[in-house]
Amino acid sequence: MGSEVGDVPLNAIRAFSMIARERSVTKAAEALGTTQSSVSRYLAVLEDYLGADLIKRQGRNTELTDFGRLFANTVAEPLDHISFTARRMRRKERQEINRIVVNSSLPTFAYTLLIPNLQEFSNETGGAVVDVMSSLSLPSSTEGFDVLLTRDLALVEPSDHWEIYHEHLVCVSSPRHIGEKGMTAIKSLPILTITSRPDILPTWLKAHGLSSDDIKPGARYDHHYLALPAVTTGKCLLVAPEIIVSGLVRNGLLKVVPGSRAPSGMQYRAYAVDRSDNPELARAFCRWLMRLCRKEALLDTDSIA
Repeated sequence: MGSEVGDVPLNAIRAFSMIARERSVTKAAEALGTTQSSVSRYLAVLEDYLGADLIKRQGRNTELTDFGRLFANTVAEPLDHISFTARRMRRKERQEINRIVVNSSLPTFAYTLLIPNLQEFSNETGGAVVDVMSSLSLPSSTEGFDVLLTRDLALVEPSDHWEIYHEHLVCVSSPRHIGEKGMTAIKSLPILTITSRPDILPTWLKAHGLSSDDIKPGARYDHHYLALPAVTTGKCLLVAPEIIVSGLVRNGLLKVVPGSRAPSGMQYRAYAVDRSDNPELARAFCRWLMRLCRKEALLDTDSIA
């Protein structure tokens, strides 16, 4: 239990962290599955290593000293991350072997294309369950997901990846507002702005030899999924990735402005992380999603031909 000079007593830190959480040496021992005397010895080792008292006893209560509280707060999060990562990376077979978690930084893509088609993937894989979460934050290895769907986030941990879609942009509006008009429609209707994708409108304008002076600015929305109801019901235009509006176009709720299609230069990728508890299912999901996007892209092209 002792340590050589300079070695950090990690077991003692773990024991103290439990004392700080439980506010009791006795309860800490119960939580760790060991004896009270053992936890007390670990505490003594850590206090000797740090050269400071960590707790003070007041009757039956155990209170942290100011130094003890500072140390506990400092080590709590790293210990939680280590514990979580270790549990996630265990190779032991889970009971729910036919289940994966998909983390998407593309909320509108998940809403319009991924989620409506998940039953197809479930049918193909004997009833696999896919949990979907959405986050725009840079992912880390402590997050509990098996697959990452992204356009612009970097994944540094070991993984396999697939390029699932080369993004193209189209300008859409309600059919009753554009009729058979071509690109002249942009002169008369305001174009909505998506603040989470500030690149889209300038890229689309440049592709068509236009500038911001050639359009009427419309309302601002954080994400495309918030703007879709506005463009289907309002007198306005929206420049969006064609893959997220294709379903609404096929159902007659939106119409693509003829001649408005342009590549954005962006690519959607699917990553199956190596630490997944179900790596084969995660890879199967990525391959299935790539096929789905290819099929949808062909439908997009047909809808604006």
